[in-house]
Order: sequence, then C-alpha cells, then structure tokens
Amino acid sequence: MSLAATPPPVWQTGRMNAALDPSQCFACSPENPRGLHLDFRPDAAGNYCAEWLPEAGFEGFRGVIHGGIVSTVLDESMAKAVAATGAFGFTAELRVRFRQQVPPGAAVQVRGWIADSGKRMLKTEACIEDAHGKELAHAWAVFLRAK
Repeated sequence: MSLAATPPPVWQTGRMNAALDPSQCFACSPENPRGLHLDFRPDAAGNYCAEWLPEAGFEGFRGVIHGGIVSTVLDESMAKAVAATGAFGFTAELRVRFRQQVPPGAAVQVRGWIADSGKRMLKTEACIEDAHGKELAHAWAVFLRAK
C-alpha cells in the first residue's frame, strides 16, 4: 500500500465539519492521552489508511486485541473516508467480520473507503491487514448524512 506524499491528516484539511473538535477523539487525536493516535492519510486510490501498532493494554484475552477496539479502528477509517468527501455523517450500521486475531505489538495496516454514495447514505468498507497483506478483519458500515 503506497500512501500519497505526506498529505495532512483528514481533520486538518478543512474538509471536516467546522463544528467538530477532534482534539479528544479516542481513535485519532494525538492529544488524547488514552487514545489510539491513528493518523489517517489518503493513498493513491483514495482510500484512507493508517498504520496501527496495537498495544497490549487493549487486549481482551492475552495475545488478542479486544474486538471492540478493532471495531473502533475500522469504524474510524470509514468515518475518515466519509469526512474526506466533505460530508458529515454518523455511523448508522456497522458489521464486522473478524477473520484472524489482531495481536498486540505487531504493526497492521488499516484502510477505509466509500463503496457507494447516495443522497442520505454512504456505504463504506474497511479492513485491517497484517504486514504480509493477510486480512485480519473486515467491516461494512452505512453512514447517515447529517442535515
């Protein structure tokens, strides 16, 4: 996966709703001391990608990152893809398929994209892959555009 040449994070581009304050976002804020500090950037295909190094403190079982944290990371990648279109929306539906455990201490790639865009809804997908390109989790979501 080739990331575009050092674009700014989505929330710094001005394409997100100006009313949002991302400074405390659990998933992406570098300022949230308890957060995941994900830094999403667009790749050449228009996907929103981040490298994530899951920490042991997010385990549900020893050696397995909690499914809720994995779901959060997938949801955030899709939200960034939605925000990059200039739309502001909320996750209305989220489905996750856990294919393999996400282990702590091993860097993974996260990628989210728009699958279909309608007047009120955006259908999105996301995946987490290990360093060898093996898919560990996949998600599908519907975002409802806010008025």
